[in-house]
Amino acid sequence: MTTADHVPPLSGKVALVTGASRGIGAEIATALVGAGAHVVFASRDSASLSQHVDAVTSAGGHAVAMTVDVGNEESVKALMAQVRDRFGRLDAAVNNAAGGGRTPAPLADWSSAEFDSTISVNLRGVFLCLKYEIELMLASGNGGAIVNMSSTAGEQGVAGLSGYVASKFGVGGLTRVAALDYAAQGIRVNAIAPGPILTERLAGAGQAAQDRVAAAVPLGRIGSTADVAAAALWLCSEQSSFVTGTVLAVDGGRLAGTPAFNTSRKGNLP
Repeated sequence: MTTADHVPPLSGKVALVTGASRGIGAEIATALVGAGAHVVFASRDSASLSQHVDAVTSAGGHAVAMTVDVGNEESVKALMAQVRDRFGRLDAAVNNAAGGGRTPAPLADWSSAEFDSTISVNLRGVFLCLKYEIELMLASGNGGAIVNMSSTAGEQGVAGLSGYVASKFGVGGLTRVAALDYAAQGIRVNAIAPGPILTERLAGAGQAAQDRVAAAVPLGRIGSTADVAAAALWLCSEQSSFVTGTVLAVDGGRLAGTPAFNTSRKGNLP
């Protein structure tokens, strides 16, 4: 085994993760730190960011906290200016910040304000982050890798989630267009579509609810934030150097179709 085999996959790289104050975003940012990157943990929650950054830096990692509201263009521009001033470049970014967590309801019951708010964060926010991340990557001339956070709801409709589904379908489209626009400059753009993941919301729903969700997953379990983080790390690394413009489902097989009938498990009937 050579010395190169021991070099972390993102050693010396500069990475940014939005929505990094909790859940999937915090897990991804921590994984990138573990892979050797200097990571900017970004979100609106400065207190939670500081806690995560303190934890990884005390363990020897390299991380800083920066606040951002991805729905506000000036805030996104200011974040990228801070990244540029501190590091001089950006090598990888994960656009994880999301909103629109209202109670599911039929489309006509959604207010226009609720729909607009969801689009503003989940879709326009991704556009703004892409725009200014790409500008910074182009300025350095070293290419880069960007991962957008979509959802299986961005690949398949879900009743009651009109605003959320519309925003996540849009993320898939933006991802593919950005990948085509900047492939020649060495910037890869992909997305992840997580299925049922054990985040705070699902954890708070209780064991019975979790069991029902797991029963509808072909692999028979709910995914973990670490499952999503592993996919994000791979897409940010050179291990995926020939992958761009794709939406990678991390969903236990749910988007593959209807699993075979199995009398030992419930929840897998069409």
